Amino acid sequence: MRAVALFLSLFLVLLFSGCSQRYSQSNGYHSGTMRTYKVNGKHYSPTYVRIGQTMYGKASWYGSKFHGKKTSSGEIYNMYARTAAHKTWPMDTMVKVTNLDNGRQTTVRINDRGPFVPGRVIDVSYKAGKELGLDRSGVARAKLEVVGFAGKVYPHGSVAQHGATEMQARVRLSDFGVQVGAFRRYEGARVYQQRFARYDPRYKVIIKKSYDENGMPLYRVWMMGFGSEQEARDYKAAHAMPGAFIVRN
Repeated sequence: MRAVALFLSLFLVLLFSGCSQRYSQSNGYHSGTMRTYKVNGKHYSPTYVRIGQTMYGKASWYGSKFHGKKTSSGEIYNMYARTAAHKTWPMDTMVKVTNLDNGRQTTVRINDRGPFVPGRVIDVSYKAGKELGLDRSGVARAKLEVVGFAGKVYPHGSVAQHGATEMQARVRLSDFGVQVGAFRRYEGARVYQQRFARYDPRYKVIIKKSYDENGMPLYRVWMMGFGSEQEARDYKAAHAMPGAFIVRN
């Protein structure tokens, strides 16, 4: 009886856990999330997408085990937000997910990489999973459709109204920045903000508040406004910025 109970417990954990393998790639938004990466011996090459592009496969979900931890984009995972992990589509791509087993739909924003389980194409957050009915089935057949970028969803039919150019709309990596420091105390971040604000008036220095894996606040100082990754890298190389790295807002 104990053996049977253990088997059933393991089966339920596997069924409802969604994807437990994900890839943490960076400490902040930057173009590194578009580079080829390797997980479990397999290489994945992120690609750009266009409005209306579709994909079919199995959808799963992930929840409290990862709540409050960093995603591959550097954003903190919130199981109560409508987000998702995808192996190759760009970060901030807006995706309409349809559960082909029950017809339910929801729209999510990609901010993570995964799921690294054969046959699965997307791993949605707990909230999105409930809306799709995945909290009951664990995994379901799904259709994915690109419907927007960076939080903006194009209304149905608007793509056709705006012509062929809109049909080829692709996510663009822009608004790059350089993280020049990170502090536990806001006062330290404020000092750095004032210091780097005097470097160049073309760029805006902001303080980005986030939380670490223990829920403690972390204040990151970002110099923002670069039009490309190369511009940000050139600026970093031309100034004394030890420990600085490229980010994307």
